[in-house]
Amino acid sequence: MRPSILNSLFADAMSIKGVGPAVKKSLVNLIGYRPALEQANRFEHPLTIRDILFHMPTGCVDRRVVVPVAQLPVSQVGTAIVTVQRHYPSKAPAKARRKPPYKIIVGDESGSMELIYFSPKADYLQKQLPEGQTRVISGWVEAYDGVLQMTHPDMVETVENLAKLARLEPVYPLTHGISQRQLGKVIQAALGSLKPLPEWMDPSLKHQRHWPDWHQAVTCLHVPHTQEDIVPASPARTRLAYDELLAHQLALAIVREKTHKKSGIHLSGESQLRQRLVANLPFALTDGQRRVLGEIDGDLYSGSRMLRLLQGDVGSGKTVVALLAMMPMIEAGYQAAFMVPTEILGKQHLATIRQLTKGLGINSAILTGKMTAVERRCIMEALENGEIHIIVGTHALFQEQVSFHQLGLVVIDEQHRFGVNQRLALTGKGLRPHVLLMTATPIPRSLTMTAYGDMECSLLTEKPAGRPRIDTRVMPLDRLDEVVEGLKRAIVQGSKVYWICPLVEEPTEQTRKDFEGDLAATEERYSVFRQVFGPRVAMAHGKMKPAEREQALEGFAGDAYDILVATTVVEVGVNVPDATIIVIEHAERFGLAQLHQLRGRVGRSDKPSSCLLLYAARSGEAAKKRLGVIRESDDGFFIAEKDLELRGEGDVLGTRQSGFPDFHFADMAFHRELITIARDDVKLALHQDPTLHTPRGEALRTLLYLFEYDSSLRYLDAG
Repeated sequence: MRPSILNSLFADAMSIKGVGPAVKKSLVNLIGYRPALEQANRFEHPLTIRDILFHMPTGCVDRRVVVPVAQLPVSQVGTAIVTVQRHYPSKAPAKARRKPPYKIIVGDESGSMELIYFSPKADYLQKQLPEGQTRVISGWVEAYDGVLQMTHPDMVETVENLAKLARLEPVYPLTHGISQRQLGKVIQAALGSLKPLPEWMDPSLKHQRHWPDWHQAVTCLHVPHTQEDIVPASPARTRLAYDELLAHQLALAIVREKTHKKSGIHLSGESQLRQRLVANLPFALTDGQRRVLGEIDGDLYSGSRMLRLLQGDVGSGKTVVALLAMMPMIEAGYQAAFMVPTEILGKQHLATIRQLTKGLGINSAILTGKMTAVERRCIMEALENGEIHIIVGTHALFQEQVSFHQLGLVVIDEQHRFGVNQRLALTGKGLRPHVLLMTATPIPRSLTMTAYGDMECSLLTEKPAGRPRIDTRVMPLDRLDEVVEGLKRAIVQGSKVYWICPLVEEPTEQTRKDFEGDLAATEERYSVFRQVFGPRVAMAHGKMKPAEREQALEGFAGDAYDILVATTVVEVGVNVPDATIIVIEHAERFGLAQLHQLRGRVGRSDKPSSCLLLYAARSGEAAKKRLGVIRESDDGFFIAEKDLELRGEGDVLGTRQSGFPDFHFADMAFHRELITIARDDVKLALHQDPTLHTPRGEALRTLLYLFEYDSSLRYLDAG
């Protein structure tokens, strides 16, 4: 049961004055409901006052300084006391599509300016701004043909109400259907539900950091006294970030402890099957592979259930490690499931598994959405009666109708999108199966602790012998013709080429302005290349029908195509050893970790490979510096840390993904050090009070409810 002290915060948002059905709908679209561990009822949960208070400002508008009209700052927000001089209503035929704006001339002794309104209600403006009266106006100031203008002022008040307007005003992200002023009023009303909460923080830490109480910190964000009050380094924001990380680490610690207390499938004795597989391998295992395999065996033979993340840089040989981990399980009579992000990668993995396990008596198969009903039924029957030892497939493997004979090990490849609860639910398919998650996307240590704090982690950094370093070069886009000529020569010599574009469709004029350059669209580039290189050019992007995209990828992996023009859909789940060149257009638009991941599409054989990063000539020095990191380093973990420093945690993987907590206050680019502090504090708190029933323990329970990690408490209370 949620502590009653939180009831006012978890009241429906419609209890706030000014929030009716229409405004609430806009707020849901803007804020949404982002549960921490539970995903099932995300659309059924009501939007609460807490959700609104957790919507953070991104900046401030300072309306405290009132200046003469002549001194209003151009291209900034300005505030002035003016006299309304004359109205110039719109004059156009009633049926005219575009009416000229309604202008109001206002001014003071220093000069005059125009207030511009589009499609206004004239009688409303006459009442709000009567000629001859004095008003305080505030809004964005622009100059047009030498005349100062303010279009749709943010605020118009009488001089008597100047105190209402002259303040530091938070600026929030918006969506259709709600204005900045409207949202500001809603949030100020929501602040009335704040009350002091029992302190869950370690008193010495709070005193040492000079952090305010929780309710004071929230108030400070929404009623700032200075611009610095809302920045990530401010005491208020840092305290709230720590609270959020403390709640998250506590939830993970509780779930982790419960998971590890559960007994798993216990193995004993050395695996003869593994020894035979190692003898069959056409290469020697690296020291890193042997070390990681030892860590996995430590779990498999411990009697406890394995829940481990294997981070391996591109080309480090994770698949072989996973296959070797399956051998003792199969030998003991259990089955292994290998879940992959795409069907094409599943087919490639199946081919590798069958080749490496030839002669070992292991039956492997794949389950895909493209199968006929008869094929699918045959596979599912063989899986249920135990004839299949290794099954490969996408997330469809874990649908209700798929049954296993004895599932012992689940390997999930490139599924960092899976959150904590999905991982726990996924393992319910078998008799306490062991779980191994694998990713080739290097994750900074701080993000690993936030996303995978309930798991053990293994790192695989060295690459197998014979994998040459990828030759990475950075070039301006104005040398595009040279690049194309070079590709012609390379294709004649048997090379396959990825050409990566940042967009799918022809960019709009607005997009061109935003990106400061003419970004190449995938379809446009594909069309041009078909003319230059002929029909052996394929295209793959996220807006294509899945079947068409799979066909293009399979054709490129086979003999049908020499060039694949694509977006980042090839970032994971594509393995084409014959591809030796990748060109990334407008590389300055990508994150470093994403560029490294894309570069890993080549260099997957012993053939020399190269990566060309093409950047817009107008790119700034910061963008060129970022690309220099990729050129100089092929260490994915170093690159991921640099990416976090330069871009922040929201973009490290290209986009936010559900496996990574969508924090409200914590920003890993600023608050990384707090994770370790929170984790240590959690260990101490649970050691001193394992059931969280002391006064501080009860306060920590309140914290879990506040940040909606309360589902973890059922693991704690279950004993």
